[in-house]
Amino acid sequence: MCDDYVTRYADLDPVAATVRGIAGHESRLTDYSPAGHRARSDLNTAALGAVSAARPRDAAEATARTVFTERVRREMEIHDAGLDSAALNVIESPVQLLRSVFDLMPTRTPADWAVIASRLARVPAAVTGLRDGLRHAASRGTVAALRQVTGCAAQCDSWAAGYFATLTADADVPAALRADLDAGVRAARAAYSGLARFLRDELAPAAPLRDAVGADTYRLWLRYFTGAVLDPAEVYAWGWQEFLTIEAELRQVADRIAPGAGPRGAAAVLNADPAWLAEGAEAFRRWAQELSDTASAELRGSHFDLPGPLATLENRIAPAGGGTYYTGPSDDLSRPGRVWWSLPAGRTHHPTWRKVTTVYHEGVPGHHLQVGTAVLRAGTLNRFQRLLCHVSAHSEGWALYAERLMRELGHLKDDASLMGMLDAQLFRAARVVIDTGMHLELPIPAGVGFHEGERWTPGLGRDFLLTRTLIDPGAVDEEIDRYLGWPGQAPSYKLGERVWCASRDEARRRHGPAFDSRAFHSHALGLGAMGLDTLRESLAAL
Repeated sequence: MCDDYVTRYADLDPVAATVRGIAGHESRLTDYSPAGHRARSDLNTAALGAVSAARPRDAAEATARTVFTERVRREMEIHDAGLDSAALNVIESPVQLLRSVFDLMPTRTPADWAVIASRLARVPAAVTGLRDGLRHAASRGTVAALRQVTGCAAQCDSWAAGYFATLTADADVPAALRADLDAGVRAARAAYSGLARFLRDELAPAAPLRDAVGADTYRLWLRYFTGAVLDPAEVYAWGWQEFLTIEAELRQVADRIAPGAGPRGAAAVLNADPAWLAEGAEAFRRWAQELSDTASAELRGSHFDLPGPLATLENRIAPAGGGTYYTGPSDDLSRPGRVWWSLPAGRTHHPTWRKVTTVYHEGVPGHHLQVGTAVLRAGTLNRFQRLLCHVSAHSEGWALYAERLMRELGHLKDDASLMGMLDAQLFRAARVVIDTGMHLELPIPAGVGFHEGERWTPGLGRDFLLTRTLIDPGAVDEEIDRYLGWPGQAPSYKLGERVWCASRDEARRRHGPAFDSRAFHSHALGLGAMGLDTLRESLAAL
């Protein structure tokens, strides 16, 4: 039943099919109109009823049923609240997906380019459906905040101006196919230009100025991104505790690098150190690829099971206008796992000390090991578990756990790399505090040394990142926009890591000297993606 669901869902969401590496839908795009959302909701309703009523044959099927019903129920909650058709944010919504899906398509042969031409030709219809969906949501009183609307409009302008033409510029194809590609580029550019006008002229006037989504919507999104029932007040308090603990250690490491200069002074020293600089995007890509390959080679067979098909991990430079991210291998492994690095526009000097831990986060033992392991478990996991199930806290939590683990295993051998890891951890802890604080407009507690007693606003969130983390000042506005447009996602990193760390420590206490970390990791990753509540119960049985 879960396998059949994946087949049906991929047909209704071709973009998700491409992202998840499910073949057979490469020339089509997702229908984001009200009818498209209803069709996916109808599938979810029918599938949930069937799977819930089924009798599992064994413990593995019982877990599979729990995983499936939890995820599909969350999808249905989002639909019933009207949040799927209203989805609009600057980081991951249909506006971005209709463009970024082209990054994942092969371009080796004329046949590949013919598929791209076919998909490009469908962009106008897909954009029309997206506008209809947004209009429908607006008619029911659900519109994204103004900063998300205007931010997406700016992205549309940028991609219309350059992305689609750049995508096809180097295609070596026959004249007839070249004409089809050029026509597709013109159509896609016009569609995105029109989408930008729609967002500014029609949707923006209806968009609320207030960014905070409030308690009810926030709890809904927090359940969606974590797969757990959590108390936002507890999350907020724990986030502060985690932040202050990491901040104290970061200051100690910074003082060893540049005594008396503080974390920002130490960062400035490292940013100017030629030993930690890559000159140009290609040099940075090569640096990331070499470190990634080295990590895979050193970890394979010692601390993790890294099957041969996962030995290939490509590092690429991401198109402008997005962040660094990972895309998993396709079901048939014809498309390898890839890390897409976002580099600041206009810069030629790229510090690497901060990115060592990101290589481990995105690659091995992080996302690539986790996602790739599930893809290869065709004998024990159904297609939903292997290809379609995704829980942000499970995925991102493992990746943060992987960063910590690499420190434990001695791979952060110098203070520069360690400071980069602590910087990343501090940043994720700040996300817990700011995300919950801004959306629930919570008061800032006493004793934290920052605007104590005041309630969070986007302005305070911005000031907090600039004064208490090592964020690049040029990226701070994008970060705030991300939190405000994607409520509940930013805290999922640390909340997931908390469960992974606690579960490993509990298993170590249970087994004592017999505890085998390699076996624990192999069993844990072999379970596939799942919500945090299910993960905690499953790992307690290991």
